[in-house]
Amino acid sequence: MPTEIEADDEVGTLERPETTLIQCLEGEDLVGVQQLLDELSIDDQRRAISRCSAEKQAKLLTLLPSDEAAELMEHLAESQAVEILEDLPSETAASIVHELPVQLSGDLLRDMDAEDSSAIVEAIADIAEKTTLSERISYPNETAGALMSSAFIAFPVESTIRSVLTALSEGSENYSDQDVQYVYVTGESEKLVGVLRLRDIVINRPSRNVGDVMIAAPHRVVVHETLEELDDHFEERPFPGFPVVNESDRLVGLLSRTAVQEALAEQQADSYLKASGIVAGEEIRSMPLRTRCFRRLCWLAPNIVLNMFAASVIAAYQDTLQAVIALAVFLPMVSDMSGCSGNQAVAVSIRELTLGILRPVDYLRVVIKEGLLGIINGIVLGCVLGAVAAVWKGNVYLGLVIGGALALNTVLSVLIGGLVPLVLKRFKVDPALASGPILTTCTDMCGFFLVLNLATIAMAKLA
Repeated sequence: MPTEIEADDEVGTLERPETTLIQCLEGEDLVGVQQLLDELSIDDQRRAISRCSAEKQAKLLTLLPSDEAAELMEHLAESQAVEILEDLPSETAASIVHELPVQLSGDLLRDMDAEDSSAIVEAIADIAEKTTLSERISYPNETAGALMSSAFIAFPVESTIRSVLTALSEGSENYSDQDVQYVYVTGESEKLVGVLRLRDIVINRPSRNVGDVMIAAPHRVVVHETLEELDDHFEERPFPGFPVVNESDRLVGLLSRTAVQEALAEQQADSYLKASGIVAGEEIRSMPLRTRCFRRLCWLAPNIVLNMFAASVIAAYQDTLQAVIALAVFLPMVSDMSGCSGNQAVAVSIRELTLGILRPVDYLRVVIKEGLLGIINGIVLGCVLGAVAAVWKGNVYLGLVIGGALALNTVLSVLIGGLVPLVLKRFKVDPALASGPILTTCTDMCGFFLVLNLATIAMAKLA
């Protein structure tokens, strides 16, 4: 039974595992590192590693056996795993990559610097694995080639049912971790010619040829098809997966519905980060300070210029603002409430563009749909805020100015919010990254202009 001091030490170790991990690494205590990692949950492992310096992270992966290092890498964020691999010697990184699942290793190498990934691939001893990885990293992100799994089962068209059953039985250990529902049939040059359901194999005579019982010309996807196109395939057909072929119709992989759903979820998360000002993919706080500052400033710095335009509107109407000081209270409310409406329109447009429902040429549809919604919401919000202004200051005309400005600005903001992503997409600019600053500036300028201009017109009734 542990003493009270030992129990306290154990609690302290679990609360601050990064301290113990660093001490073990400094002493090159492999046993201590392994024992600590075994005691920690996956989340605690991530946390401890993220608190280590880049040098200590590289030392950890070098100290551990390749299979244990690979298992640890599987649990890390991809951006962090990429950075660690880039800091390792090519031979060490290659030994870890060799132990990773092919799809994950392909994703990591694809996200790395081209020179580093090439050096790691060249350091892999297995020729077949080297060829497979070289092919996988040549596919762009979020395409069928990048998302597919190499774990599929295929037999030549001249095979018999007996030979297929024998091969499946003898290779059962290799297939135990796969969700085997279909067996694919290939012809000359490994071209996809058919698919066999498991029931087709079981209920037919062993002497029959697979070419006689297969489903010929099955639906397939091509390696270069985009995530949106792949999502359409699964929307149209209730299959758990599709075979993937290259441009020559050679069977090269299997694409699961789960892989596409996960990629769509990651894409939406990435869009959220970009809309929040995180420019280049994932950001975690263990990244170098210089890198994180640069990524955020790329989005924040242009906002200074954009906000100068909004401020210039106030400067042009400073006499009106001084005469009716109550307007200063409502200016931010008008711009903020309109901005919220515009952000909702931005989110819907980006979502529909991502799903392929909306195209950059569909301006009229957006104007009609968002215009009607903006008019209704603008009138409701304008009446509420206008009534508050009129009651608070005892001036109906002030309420009409504030309410009218909010109603008009709401219509403008939802139209701008709905259309800006389409315009940016048309000019090959990421809508998630640039829509927010443009909408904010336009909403502020229009809101300030409407409030102050209407107040100038009605100055005699407000003073």
